[in-house]
Amino acid sequence: MRKQYRAEGLAESDLAATPVGQFARWFKQAATEAQLFEPNAMVVSTADAEGRPTSRTVLLKQFDEQGFVFYTNYDSRKARDLAGNPYVSLLFPWHPMARQVVVTGVARRTGRDETAAYFRTRPHGSQLGAWASAQSSVIGTRAELEGSYAELAARYPEGEQVPVPPNWGGFRVAPQAVEFWQGRENRLHDRLRYVAEPDGSWRVERLSP
Repeated sequence: MRKQYRAEGLAESDLAATPVGQFARWFKQAATEAQLFEPNAMVVSTADAEGRPTSRTVLLKQFDEQGFVFYTNYDSRKARDLAGNPYVSLLFPWHPMARQVVVTGVARRTGRDETAAYFRTRPHGSQLGAWASAQSSVIGTRAELEGSYAELAARYPEGEQVPVPPNWGGFRVAPQAVEFWQGRENRLHDRLRYVAEPDGSWRVERLSP
């Protein structure tokens, strides 16, 4: 269970001016050239007030120079963690390309207008699902969940506007550091990390593999 990674690597001279610019390049390659399944899938790691970590996979829904956005139930475990400890890590594991991107930063809730605008783009069934699921809470049976969904489907049939749940919305992760990891031969990987400076610029440093 060992594979030799690629010969070509990642040089400082190849990097974009900002980590979001470099992420956009790699994301496009992952989505179009490598045609990865859900390249926007990322592992979100949070820690509670006692420092106990938890990780889960969610989908990135937007990114720009202000940060990386995902949506969730604000009563979920991840949201409760972030309420007490806003520091978060995002990992994009693009294994077929021997690439990883690791984002560390601070998560803040998106505004309600932004949340509502995104909610309207979701499929009708996903809108109902946001109401039906009390995310991360213990339930007795699958039937309870499906029953809740059926009640909502009857109340809001296809074509009728579903209101945005008050306890559902987005988080924007403002990056403080972003590492681009390129697997190389003989485990001599390239690891280039952007680090935010106080003046808003970015410093690039190379890490030993």
